[in-house]
Amino acid sequence: MDKRASRDVPYDLILAGGGLANGLIAWRLRARRPSLRLLLLEQGERIGGNHTWSFHEGDLDAAQRQWLAPLVSHRWPRHAVLFPGYARTLDSGYLSIASSDFARVVEPALGPALRLGVRIAELGPTSVRLADGETLQARAVIDGRGMQPSGRLALGCQTFLGQELRLAAPHGLDAPILMDASVAQQGGYRFVYVLPFDPHRVLIEDTHYVGASARDPERLRANIAAYAAARNWRIAEVLREEQGSLPIVLAGDFERYWADLAGQPCAGLRAGLFHSTTGYSLPHAVRLSERVAALSEFDAPALFAAIRAEAAQAWRRQRFFRLLNRMLFLAGSPDQRWRVMLRFYRLPAPLIAHFYAGSLSLGDKARLLSGKPPVPLRQALSAACKIHPRQIRRFE
Repeated sequence: MDKRASRDVPYDLILAGGGLANGLIAWRLRARRPSLRLLLLEQGERIGGNHTWSFHEGDLDAAQRQWLAPLVSHRWPRHAVLFPGYARTLDSGYLSIASSDFARVVEPALGPALRLGVRIAELGPTSVRLADGETLQARAVIDGRGMQPSGRLALGCQTFLGQELRLAAPHGLDAPILMDASVAQQGGYRFVYVLPFDPHRVLIEDTHYVGASARDPERLRANIAAYAAARNWRIAEVLREEQGSLPIVLAGDFERYWADLAGQPCAGLRAGLFHSTTGYSLPHAVRLSERVAALSEFDAPALFAAIRAEAAQAWRRQRFFRLLNRMLFLAGSPDQRWRVMLRFYRLPAPLIAHFYAGSLSLGDKARLLSGKPPVPLRQALSAACKIHPRQIRRFE
């Protein structure tokens, strides 16, 4: 690090937004580079917001799982999926991090390097102006404040509302249900996601893969209540509610998207670091935090180049996933999208694990595309050819 340059500004790195990606970067730097002058800015009362982040055990290597372990709230050795006329249990680990545990561990580690309850008015690669007029200077600023709208990407949405419930009697589940697609589809690929935290406490999320993020929250709450009733679960108390919309990438212009960022280092969804089909971002956030912690320079150009390289690698690796997304969203009837996922979950367990880890082999890809497609062939071929955002019109 250039010591003369570092004396010119009060911070080496400012992280704007205390979400998952920036929180992991700050936490990892505190452990690996304690001499760095960090500042994490978050407008809420706690970092992490109100979320549950999950991942498959095979998404990370053993060393990554080890350093992430203090944040893990729950781990299950298996998980299940349900479709009309089909059910399957997969014997692979599944883990979740509650944002409350994320804050409980990361906030004390950051200490005075964390400022809560601050609103950002404007930022650039080396400065942040707060809403109260204060301007902060750093060698680099990472913007981790979530996805920003861009005409460079054609996106679908995984929109959801979840309620953490205390039930009047034990639910009887011993493993998560990652997808219960046996429910009515309601105009898109819909499934219910269930995480059993203890015998009486469960998270139920009503999830929809649709073309637009807007879904009536009251309808989703009613869906959750109906799902619980169908399983004979009597709700004693709603402990917490979370909702969100994850981007599902169908096509994009990577070069122009990053040109639009104009040298601004960014992280998380804003950097496009998420699984293009599932929307899962935690494995990407872990890898980015390790890349940033390994840097020798923390000026904005070096940081931007490193993050862009990470995003470029992820973009190249996910080209096939964008193809699958176009077939899911653009081919066939929205109410029949579940058939695509049913066919997928009939495939061998190692292939499914590779899919979630974003590491499909050529053989995996061939297996995914072989046989009779679950959508009309002509529509599937048409969808496959639409590789640029402007080729994809609004859809449901």
